[in-house]
Amino acid sequence: MAVEVGDRAPDFELRDQHGAPVRLSDLRGGPVLLVFYPLAFSGVCQGELRDVRDGLAAPLPGGVRVLTVSVDSMFAQRAWADREGFDFPMLSDFWPHGEVARAYGVLDEDRGVAVRGTFVIDGEGVVRWKAVHPIPSARDIPEYRQVLAEIFQ
Repeated sequence: MAVEVGDRAPDFELRDQHGAPVRLSDLRGGPVLLVFYPLAFSGVCQGELRDVRDGLAAPLPGGVRVLTVSVDSMFAQRAWADREGFDFPMLSDFWPHGEVARAYGVLDEDRGVAVRGTFVIDGEGVVRWKAVHPIPSARDIPEYRQVLAEIFQ
């Protein structure tokens, strides 16, 4: 079942590219932009995460924190982060495979990867906005910045 606007965001704990655990509920009190993507080192994902790094990692309205999630291993996430200079948390939904993407309704079960799901979660843990795009379609990063400004000004 998909997570909808107005729902409480499912809590999770995943390891980032450095092996540190990140629990969504530990970030309560501040907003989170949760970005699911299919696979590290792939063309569209690379462009999108560069756009996140360059266009969204700068100070965001309301102190929004960016978390990215894929089914890649923590080791692949680390290699990609180091190569690309991604300094936001890149979370590994590797095992149980795709469990968090499934909880948010963005796991493509046939391919075993997340589709391009994005969720804006407020400081109380409630989903305030979401967008889901098919795997081949890139996100509109300027739209996300505009949405964040509207919600958290």
